[in-house]
Amino acid sequence: QEQLVESGGGLVQPGGSLRLSCAASGSIFRIGHMGWYRQAAGNQRELVASISSGGSTNYADSVKGRFTISKDNAKNALYLQMNSLKPEDTAVYYCNAYLQADSRSSWRAYWGQGTQVTVSS
Repeated sequence: QEQLVESGGGLVQPGGSLRLSCAASGSIFRIGHMGWYRQAAGNQRELVASISSGGSTNYADSVKGRFTISKDNAKNALYLQMNSLKPEDTAVYYCNAYLQADSRSSWRAYWGQGTQVTVSS
């Protein structure tokens, strides 16, 4: 089965840093658009950052200058470096990726299981 497995969440002080990882596994022919979303308690899920197959990136205004999205195609991995963290960044973070299992398969969207990020003193 194709799946995305996340890691790297935790509890950090305001101003601290965390690096989230998302690894895709299973039958993977190609990986397309990828992104990170977050959902705070009581709020709807929002896009944090995305990266295209060609490497173009996009960020929510609230995280520009603090977060960096990147990928390693050889490892089928996606990363989110989070610096200068604020309490407002507290949420469950989810990775998302479009995967194609083989040359005849359609593209499908997959979600990671979510990882908790808590920013507190």
